[in-house]
Amino acid sequence: MIVPAIKKEISLLSIPNIWYLCFPIFFTFSCQTDDNTTLPPAEGSINGFWFSEALGYILEFTDGKDAVYNINSAGCSIADDDFELEDFVPNLVSANELILTTDLNESDFEFTRLSNQNPICVPGQIAATDDPKVNFDHFWNIFNDYYAFFDTRNIDWSQYQGLQDQVTADNFYETIEDLIVLLEDGHVSIYDEENGIEIDSGLSKLLERLNANLSGDFIAESEDDLGDLFNQKATTIVTEYLGGDFEIDERDNIVWGLINDTVGYINILTMAGYGSDFSNEMSTLNIILDRVMNDLKESGVSKLIIDIRFNGGGHDTAALDIVSRFIDQERLLYTKKYKLGDSFTEKRAVSVGPKGDFQFTGDIILLTSPASISAADLFALCMKDLPYVTIVGENTAGALSNVLSHTLPNGAEIGVSNEVYEDPRGVVFEVVGIGPENQENRVPFLSTSDFQEEKDSGIERSIELLQK
Repeated sequence: MIVPAIKKEISLLSIPNIWYLCFPIFFTFSCQTDDNTTLPPAEGSINGFWFSEALGYILEFTDGKDAVYNINSAGCSIADDDFELEDFVPNLVSANELILTTDLNESDFEFTRLSNQNPICVPGQIAATDDPKVNFDHFWNIFNDYYAFFDTRNIDWSQYQGLQDQVTADNFYETIEDLIVLLEDGHVSIYDEENGIEIDSGLSKLLERLNANLSGDFIAESEDDLGDLFNQKATTIVTEYLGGDFEIDERDNIVWGLINDTVGYINILTMAGYGSDFSNEMSTLNIILDRVMNDLKESGVSKLIIDIRFNGGGHDTAALDIVSRFIDQERLLYTKKYKLGDSFTEKRAVSVGPKGDFQFTGDIILLTSPASISAADLFALCMKDLPYVTIVGENTAGALSNVLSHTLPNGAEIGVSNEVYEDPRGVVFEVVGIGPENQENRVPFLSTSDFQEEKDSGIERSIELLQK
């Protein structure tokens, strides 16, 4: 039950151009429970049905096979009839309250016990079907119930409900693709493995933004073209600005080195893929961060460029752990809430404080681009108000929400943006992204002139600002 992550490895630095590496808000990976599970602080069995209204999930725990159901206003579908709760820690707070936690999300997932009869989804009465009208009804209602940004994107979703009468087996995917492409949302997707369907809402917008300053043979028409351009860009950075002398972690996710005697450089290429599996993802990241920060401290540099222009996102907690190495004190960084029908859940506040033996709090330039998406968006949101941080580049993708994954009755997976992130002043950066405050600091990530002259105007502008 995984929303697909489009991921390519680029040869020079193995830069993952993960345009949509955005992990679903729940069950992005296998889950498991067994008889030996410890349930602090309350003792008892989690067997039975558990419901999250905000997520539209029902969990069924038994002594045999467990199951996950998705619900929306059109009905119920089976998301997984044989799942294992492996990477979440269950906390049975009371007989009727279950909280699941994971190191890969800063928020807990709250569930309420249902009666054993499960009045919302009755097992045995939920039929998988390829009927296009039934599937369209579920598709439309999943977005109507959980998608948070119709108003932000100026979309009147109600006008498309009537398309249910027009869909057929032949035009079903074409019809729903036309609708999600309207959203231009990098966190919205359709994935049907059995039928070879993989549709991403935000790719065309990303290509448009990255092509804005390219011409001729440099114009990118596909993800492969972008991969080639990213590789050229990376080559320029490590040869022209780091002089070929740089460090990189074992999985090629963070590059660091010195621009000169006073300016350091860190390129955070992704917010995921640091560990060998999900269980050691965050611990491995922090071991790498210890190395980076120790090298930075020993170098004696007083100024720093942090580059997230290649960063396709990953885990929120990875972004926050990286932020903790560049923060001077505990700070409220953002709040978030879930879409819930016609309303929202209560806001949850997220604060971050210093972590590790050394935090760099000298002058920092943060380089951003339209390819900075998801957890990279979040990283920029967290860093933008630090008094010693200046943003140079272009606005980030503006896709901060985690992805809520729901399954249609035909088995296709739908990715939906259902969370609203706000900065401490209540400003929402979904769609618009986070970028430079001053026009003179707006520098394109990809430009024909940069490629022709083998330079990086973003780094050039950063050095100029740091030397003032």
